[in-house]
Amino acid sequence: MMTTEDIADALEVTAKLMELHNENPFKVKAIASAAYKLGKTRIDLNNQTVEELSKIEGISKSLAEKIYEFTTAGVTNELKELSSKTPLGVIDMLGIKGLGPKKVRQLWVELELESVTDLLYACHENRLVELKGFGEKTQNAVIQNIEFKLSNTGKFHFAYAEKIGQPIIDAIKQHTDLVSFTGAMYRKCEIIDEIDILVGDESIDLDDYGSEHIPINFIQVSEAVYYKTLVETSSTKEHLEGINFSVLDIKKYTNEASVYANLNVQYCEPEIREGLFELEKAKNHTLPKLIELTDLKGILHNHSTYSDGMNTLEEMAVYCKQLGYEYLGICDHSQTAVYADGLKVEAVLQQRDEIEKLNKELFPFKIFKGIESDILSNGDLDYEESMLKTFDFIVASVHANLKMDEAKANARLIKAIENPYTTILGHPTGRLLLGRPGYPIDHKKIIDACAANKVVIELNAHPYRLDIDWHWIPYCLEKGVMISINPDAHQLRGYHDMRYGTFTARKGMLTKDMCLNALDLSGFETFLKNYKK
Repeated sequence: MMTTEDIADALEVTAKLMELHNENPFKVKAIASAAYKLGKTRIDLNNQTVEELSKIEGISKSLAEKIYEFTTAGVTNELKELSSKTPLGVIDMLGIKGLGPKKVRQLWVELELESVTDLLYACHENRLVELKGFGEKTQNAVIQNIEFKLSNTGKFHFAYAEKIGQPIIDAIKQHTDLVSFTGAMYRKCEIIDEIDILVGDESIDLDDYGSEHIPINFIQVSEAVYYKTLVETSSTKEHLEGINFSVLDIKKYTNEASVYANLNVQYCEPEIREGLFELEKAKNHTLPKLIELTDLKGILHNHSTYSDGMNTLEEMAVYCKQLGYEYLGICDHSQTAVYADGLKVEAVLQQRDEIEKLNKELFPFKIFKGIESDILSNGDLDYEESMLKTFDFIVASVHANLKMDEAKANARLIKAIENPYTTILGHPTGRLLLGRPGYPIDHKKIIDACAANKVVIELNAHPYRLDIDWHWIPYCLEKGVMISINPDAHQLRGYHDMRYGTFTARKGMLTKDMCLNALDLSGFETFLKNYKK
């Protein structure tokens, strides 16, 4: 059964192959647009008729027919035909960032390149330098992007690995309670190359619990050494050395906390067993209480059908309230983001009228009038000042021109941070884990600027972003910069990404008092009131 993400990817490939073969550009654009919108949602497209699918906003009947074909057959005849006349290596070249179908066609037809390896070799021979529309700068970027892609082969997002591994854990729990993720999975690392599972029962046959999708490494031990082994296998070498694990007494432990107690160091939650900034605090028994998902009282930075979301403002608000949150920050895209149906001023005003109506109906739950304002190339925000000052809060984010050098990128972000209407700096590097490395910035300079201007930094909770990188959270805390854990939700299920953001925040030792959306409704209102001053 294909997931919505699978279907979005397949539609994207279809559009790229159609463009590669010079097919109708209007048809290509329609399919690419549908792929983009579906890629932002996890709405279940399976078990629906063509008529039901065509009722989804932005899905025409012809697209509904394609989606139906994917859900019932796993592929469309159109995609099969396009793939059959395209070398596999050329299809792989379409996955290189910065190379659109037109450029790939040029490389295929003019240079007769038919694989990523061919392309990399051609770059090292400087064959792209003289090619029309390329040049030395583009050639160097292609080399970097190929090397980045190759370096990520065999790696997986945590969310994907969890989806594969959790059912295995649940199945083994039918036989023993002593089973757990360990290794990088237990530490909630963003990127996983294998799933480590510890089982504290040597009598269980684990041969039937493998996976075709990602390597599974089972560690099977006796009940007596289960908790000792769980600490050992879930920690980095640096963490074990730092807590002097090698001198641990040989005896049975009843939980992980007793292992740490025996070493006379404070208990370290699994997420922070990295051998970094947790060690000194653990030895001095000064580790803080890490933030938990239940500490979060509001959800900021969310999108609705006013821009590129899949659910209406009312649906987003009602579901947010049902989940037990006290407030919602709606932050649809701003006017420059035409790719995401960004809001012109008239649409902003229309949305505000609906917010006023919903706030009366949903009281005491409250919707705040935000916007995700594009940071323009010169660092300006994406509305006139007369409009900017009317929002309750503003998430300022970079979405375009990601190839600036570090000096220009820093200057651009710092100018946006210094804008008096910027409340939160959204996904600071714009990275997509396993997809693109992100905007080149000097994190210290950006965090220092946020500290000087009392700007909050977002930890984007989408499992493909998790940006700001958790390694920089301790420096944020040192400088007094608050973090906002935001799902960047484009539909209802996106709210549940808050758990991934919380996992990552814990790795950076974020505390409740330094998280913006851990403030209750009254506290958040006070924050905004003081911020406006």
